[in-house]
Amino acid sequence: MSLKPVHFAGALSALLLPSLLASQPALALNDTVESEAGPIAVETIAELDSPWGFAFLPDGEILVTEKDGNLVKVSKDGTVSDPIEGVPEVWANGQGGLLDVALDPDFADNSLVYLTYAEADNDGKAGTAAARGTLKDGKLTDVEVIFRQKPKVEGPNHFGSRLAFSPNGKLFVTTGERFKFDPAQDLKTHLGKVIRINKDGSVPEDNPFVADDKALPEIWSYGHRNVQGADIKPDSGELWTLEFGPKGGDELNKPEAGKNYGWPVVSWGNNYDGSKIPNPPTHPEFADAVKHWTPVISGSGMTFYTGEEFPEWDGNALLSGLSSTSITRLTFDGDEVTGEEQLDMGARIRDVGQGPDGALWAITDGTDGKLIRLTKAENNEG
Repeated sequence: MSLKPVHFAGALSALLLPSLLASQPALALNDTVESEAGPIAVETIAELDSPWGFAFLPDGEILVTEKDGNLVKVSKDGTVSDPIEGVPEVWANGQGGLLDVALDPDFADNSLVYLTYAEADNDGKAGTAAARGTLKDGKLTDVEVIFRQKPKVEGPNHFGSRLAFSPNGKLFVTTGERFKFDPAQDLKTHLGKVIRINKDGSVPEDNPFVADDKALPEIWSYGHRNVQGADIKPDSGELWTLEFGPKGGDELNKPEAGKNYGWPVVSWGNNYDGSKIPNPPTHPEFADAVKHWTPVISGSGMTFYTGEEFPEWDGNALLSGLSSTSITRLTFDGDEVTGEEQLDMGARIRDVGQGPDGALWAITDGTDGKLIRLTKAENNEG
């Protein structure tokens, strides 16, 4: 007899969670943050409306997504452009909206920009989608959808999603199980899966389920809840992800081809009504997290740092935290986490990334969101 969690009033919680998150009061972003590397200066570069993801252009300007559906460009002096034309129609409800943005690895030659977003059908059901278009003269042109999560379902929660390009040019798209629990285990759906596709949306021949007629071929790994952080570890070229747990149990994972990560059968957290979910060791057939957090950090973005501003952090992972109002720094020995530091930001951090200047950049969450730059305070003196 398999153990399964008790599902807490899914319809009710699906209605309540987005409104609770949206009602979070604005928090005061700290101007200086203490760290093991010394004091860090936090500079606000631009103010934005509910930013979700960002990507640096070759000239140092920054593309930023705003959840309501706007893609904007922030110049080096902090000027925010008018919305860029050509973004696909976005379903902006609850946790859905315009989500991540990434540049093609060959952007210098092809000018391709990739977006993830919530997409609705005519019946009001929605799912995560990915599209790409050519950025030219301040517009997105020749936009094509390269992935659509199947099936679209009702509800405003758990869309994922981050984009990450592997060194061989394959594109990972992380998703959520849309707060529907069981479909995360169903290989005939894209819900609760990490997706791996070619840049044009076609399926790589070496995907783990290509030859399985009982599975969707885009699936790389499954049994995920809501994966909102993703990056490629530079020393191995492998994908790492950051996943929201329920009441406790946020996870850092290294998703491997064809593996099942257990949700909703197991978790390091419990249901929102307090009912227990079996811990992963009770089901050794599932792959376990590399690290987990209770209380949660609500990790929404991650990056592996290789810049010169903080040489002490070379190879470390930086994780953006919503409920923790922090950036969490992790050190590694191979695939083992050896240390952790939380940088108290004083505000909900939605995403984090390394800039071409070597600084650490981040965006804060909410309608009063900010694009910020973190540098060593000592480097700003004088």
